[in-house]
Amino acid sequence: MPFAVLMFLAAAQASTSSDGGSPIVVTGRGGVPFISPLGEPIRARTPNEDTLARWFNQVDRNHDGFLTPDELVADAERYFAMLDTNHDGEIDPDELARYEWQVAPEIQVNSRLRRARAPGEPAPKVESEASADGKDQARQRRQRNNADYGLQGAARYALLNLPEPVAAADADLNRAVTLPEFKQAALQRFQLLDKQHAGRLTLQVLEAMKPVLTAKQPKHREDDPDERIGVPLPPGD
Repeated sequence: MPFAVLMFLAAAQASTSSDGGSPIVVTGRGGVPFISPLGEPIRARTPNEDTLARWFNQVDRNHDGFLTPDELVADAERYFAMLDTNHDGEIDPDELARYEWQVAPEIQVNSRLRRARAPGEPAPKVESEASADGKDQARQRRQRNNADYGLQGAARYALLNLPEPVAAADADLNRAVTLPEFKQAALQRFQLLDKQHAGRLTLQVLEAMKPVLTAKQPKHREDDPDERIGVPLPPGD
């Protein structure tokens, strides 16, 4: 039996669409999602559900146990159609705002790193107000000190270090994402995941790439190399 997902309104009027139309409402969601390489949040329907495995099986259309570039591109086409709500062939700034605030609010870069509870998980022990304030200040200091190296936005729940995976597909930087750009992003991200250049990905390989969600960020020296996975810059003219 699926568990109910906690829904609440985090802000009644956090932003307004660029054309002065209806306000954008921030929708909060309970539970820790897996965010796919194309930015789709996959939320657990039952306690301890493997959301990465659910996404993998959804994309693996022929169910042979492997993901191929063509299958990831097909998934990009499917998800693009969901985000392109006015069906004009591009994900425009208003649709990007809807994605960031309503579809996947977890990707907000400045949101707290405290792990959300999964469905059915008991609530944490209640702390005194003074104790909670002190821990909150310490957490904020950790976030400031590790801002350059800590995972941000969607990267905290994903396989790639892409804080905003949908907007990152905007190769020509014109503030809109077209279907060809989204499909090209799918191919580029497949290459980033396919470290062995095998041309296909298994669930076991992807499971090993999942980040560990924690509020405590690792310490780094200033001269340490940055080995985080990212997305390549678009080719120059």
